[in-house]
Amino acid sequence: MALQWMILTYVVAAEAAIALLLTLPSPKLIKDRLVSLISLILQPALFIVPFAGFQLLDIYWKNEHRLMCTSDICTATERDRYEKSIYKAQRNVILCAASILLYWCVYRICKYHKEIQSLEEVEKRYKEQ
Repeated sequence: MALQWMILTYVVAAEAAIALLLTLPSPKLIKDRLVSLISLILQPALFIVPFAGFQLLDIYWKNEHRLMCTSDICTATERDRYEKSIYKAQRNVILCAASILLYWCVYRICKYHKEIQSLEEVEKRYKEQ
């Protein structure tokens, strides 16, 4: 079960690195090529949205069907295990939300850059006339 969280962790790290690369100032030619490359990668990388959504549903289902350990009957070990599982679930929810949010941010950055590029081309055509 930990493999899915490792995959999601690496995807979030890659998305954060891509977002950082897109927002760093760089020469126009390099920025254009980088945006076009990342735009090609974005469509196959869309798998992360349903994957993270499924993981969120799984966390919700496990939370609804988790045995509560809040009474005096529970031992200290059982209480610690219960609290640890709650903390892991919270961490995983943050990870899923971060993956979806970062994907959206990278998508919007690429889209804005393409819009700016097309507006610059229109402006250039008007100046030439």
